[in-house]
Amino acid sequence: MKYFWKNIPQYIRFVLVQACYLFLLTAFFRLVFYLFFFKTTITDTALIRKAWYLGLKFDLRLTLIMIIPLGLLVVITRNRFFTSGLLRRINFVYLFLVYLVLTVLYVLDLGHYAYLGLRLDPSITRFMASGERADNMRMVWQSYPVVRGVIGIGLFLFLLYRLQVYTYRRLALQPAATVKGWRYAGWVTALVILFGAGIYGNFAYFPLRWSQAMFTRDNGITSLALNPILYFTDNFSTKGDTYDIQKTREYYPYMAQYLRVDTPDAQLLNYERSYPGVDRPRSNIVLVMLESTGAAVTSMFNNPMQATPNMQMLADSGILFRNFYVPAVSTAKTVYGVTTGLPDITQVKTASRHPQMVDQRIIMDQFNGYEKYYLLGGNTNWANIRAVFTNNVDSIKIYEEGYFKAAKADVWGVSDYDLVTEASEIFKNAHQRKQPFVAFLQTADNHAPYTTTKGAGDFRKLTEQEIDMNKFKEAGFVTIDQFNALRYLDYNLGHLIRLAKEGGYLDNTIFVFFGDHNCILNPYHFMPYPEYELGSGGEHVPCIIYAPGRLKPQEVTRAGSLLDVYPTVANLAGVPHKNYTLGIDLLDTTYSNRYAFISYMKNLQWCTAVIGDQYMYELNTRSGKTALYDLKGDALKDVQQEHADTARALNNLTHGFYESTRYLMFNNKKGLSAMSATHLSKR
Repeated sequence: MKYFWKNIPQYIRFVLVQACYLFLLTAFFRLVFYLFFFKTTITDTALIRKAWYLGLKFDLRLTLIMIIPLGLLVVITRNRFFTSGLLRRINFVYLFLVYLVLTVLYVLDLGHYAYLGLRLDPSITRFMASGERADNMRMVWQSYPVVRGVIGIGLFLFLLYRLQVYTYRRLALQPAATVKGWRYAGWVTALVILFGAGIYGNFAYFPLRWSQAMFTRDNGITSLALNPILYFTDNFSTKGDTYDIQKTREYYPYMAQYLRVDTPDAQLLNYERSYPGVDRPRSNIVLVMLESTGAAVTSMFNNPMQATPNMQMLADSGILFRNFYVPAVSTAKTVYGVTTGLPDITQVKTASRHPQMVDQRIIMDQFNGYEKYYLLGGNTNWANIRAVFTNNVDSIKIYEEGYFKAAKADVWGVSDYDLVTEASEIFKNAHQRKQPFVAFLQTADNHAPYTTTKGAGDFRKLTEQEIDMNKFKEAGFVTIDQFNALRYLDYNLGHLIRLAKEGGYLDNTIFVFFGDHNCILNPYHFMPYPEYELGSGGEHVPCIIYAPGRLKPQEVTRAGSLLDVYPTVANLAGVPHKNYTLGIDLLDTTYSNRYAFISYMKNLQWCTAVIGDQYMYELNTRSGKTALYDLKGDALKDVQQEHADTARALNNLTHGFYESTRYLMFNNKKGLSAMSATHLSKR
């Protein structure tokens, strides 16, 4: 081993030694956190070991990222690195800055955690706000050993400096070996591979992501598993996603009235509504998310190609919501929205990728006595979706890539046919155990690369020669593969219902089928209003509640939202629950004037809107320009001058949805009362 080490070029050894030193620094601060700050109610040592394992992998990633600039300098300059005075100074200055910045951030993180029980995030800048920084500095001075801390950091950095000087001189005094050609390329390639593997951090298709640290709902375990510096930078990239407490209070009365909040309070910002439930045998709940399925592509909405006969059958036998909308065009945003009851209004990242927006009080977690499932053919590290469920739903069982017996069909994991087949076995098993369950089944094949299989042997792709291309063009489809993928999705819905009937759980299950957003389409003009031109076509999706023998078939024309799904099924199942967010029961007919909140890009500018069965009110968030459209009249004409009172009311509702969402994304955390949330927002 010693001989092998000596044969490594000294400049490569220098990089490796520096990586070890820096990794030991990060591990040291992790140990300090564990010994003096770590608190948890979990006694399972296996979970603590897992947190350490993940945390050290994050530490290694940070280490290697910080060493990359030094590595580039070293492999470019080679032996000159130890003979040039300029390069020596660059080395020492860079390493000093790295250790200084990391040490200060780690110390701030420990102080921040001691103060709020939270890892360091960019919200710390609020303590530097004008008019507050003097008081906050005094608070720090009086609360912490500032002088001793500064002296300690200085001494610590001095010792690190002496270690750096010793290491540099020891390697510089060794005979320089001349390495050229393939040997030099080999060492550099090996270094790149080591760094790449360490930064990637996972033996899986997806790289290491912070959502993996949220494998429990315990804040202490999660904090131990995270690297505070990487966590800080992840939050820093979304620092623009914040809220305005004054604007939230300004528009709160409109939202409180619209939602029928139990105890409205514009100071505490209470959104809670309680539902006692009904004592009756529990129904199973299966939510089926239809990938890239807008209303316009389905048979129920008169698409000329009539590609979804199974959806049509479900709609004819169930409840079809004709004016149902998702808040935004994004699968990750749809999963977040339906689960939390909050529209994902982030403009850069999705909320599922934002560590501070993941922690939410949700209705799915309140299905007491139910088993809870999330089923996806691929990997739940995608978009950090795992954290939306594991961090918010107690004892949820996740079935994903690696669990299923079937082989992967494409990048999205097993095929939808295999996913449905194996999911049904899980549902059947629960039914046989007389165990009620609530499940979220996420399809994926109606998405590029549009993979289809033969299913049970009877699904076949159609060719252009077999269809009416004039109707195809009128229908808006872009490619024949897109059309066949939709047909395949519909085929698998029929497969699911057949399996449910054969498995015996059909009659005791409430199914909710909803699109996650529309797909990319060519212009189409067969819908009741010009949704393609207005920009709302991307958010308009089908929603069907199917519970044979329990619910009478009907069509609902009043507006509905993705946010309303869990409040609806909780009431249908008679589950007592509290609703802390913005959804309302789709079947509550006492809400006569309903609107769905949506957001979209229009002319490359971000817009928010509320849309009902007659009016759509639009707000351009960049320019502030507003418009009111009468969907039953000239739908492309701005009529806010003619209907000023309606425009004013919908302006307040649009702002109310937007500001309340911004606030709740950060202040609907588990264990956080309205009073404490407001208190924290003031600090």
